[in-house]
Amino acid sequence: MATQKPHRPALPLISCPRITQLNMPPESAFPIPLADRLKSVGIIAVLVIDDAADAVPVASTLLEGGIGAIELTLRTDSAIESVRRIRAEVPEMIVGVGTILTPGQVDEVVAAGAAFGVAPGMNPSTVAAAKAAGLPFAPGVCTPTDIELAIAAGCRMLKFFPCEPSGGLKFLQSIAAPFEHLGVKFIPLGGIDTTNADTYLADPLIHAIGGSWLAPRQTIRTKNWTLIRECASRANQMLKRVRKQALLDEAAR
Repeated sequence: MATQKPHRPALPLISCPRITQLNMPPESAFPIPLADRLKSVGIIAVLVIDDAADAVPVASTLLEGGIGAIELTLRTDSAIESVRRIRAEVPEMIVGVGTILTPGQVDEVVAAGAAFGVAPGMNPSTVAAAKAAGLPFAPGVCTPTDIELAIAAGCRMLKFFPCEPSGGLKFLQSIAAPFEHLGVKFIPLGGIDTTNADTYLADPLIHAIGGSWLAPRQTIRTKNWTLIRECASRANQMLKRVRKQALLDEAAR
């Protein structure tokens, strides 16, 4: 005779809310037209300007060499005045400001007319101030936690800094992998030069690169505009080669 299985009462159904989509902030704090322009430019010259009288000459020289965007760092007393002068006299140049460390600096940068802001780290207070002021902002990241905090604050354009000392492109590819589906893009700075710029530019994670090798601080101080123009021109030609190769690779697939 078969053994009858004991009766078990049915478990009560538990009502759970349906998960329809991730509660994510907007895709980027950067307006699409500005993001497209930076993507087109590809290379951002990182500048430290000690004398505001050098601001217009260095910006004009970079533009002549084919570099259409700068990150002017807030490391000197002349930085804000330099932004004002470039905005007024070289309107074709996309003028970003870097080393924004406090909410108060956000107000100064906006008043000077900066197109976007950049920070070396992820300070929620500074990011919130930039958002409130309408300043497109790329906080600095170098860990998965940094990236999570930036995404939670509504940022999708991120500065990978310092890129080479942190582990370079391979390290960025590793820490960015869990977030790629969210549309994050990176602007790496710190250790990029003529020996590795093309490798970064060829990677789909990279929106643009930044570097001080185009117009080093000392070269600006000595007003060697010829050397800066030559560096900018070589960088622009390198960018064109990378993009031409990308088109060929795409066609071959």
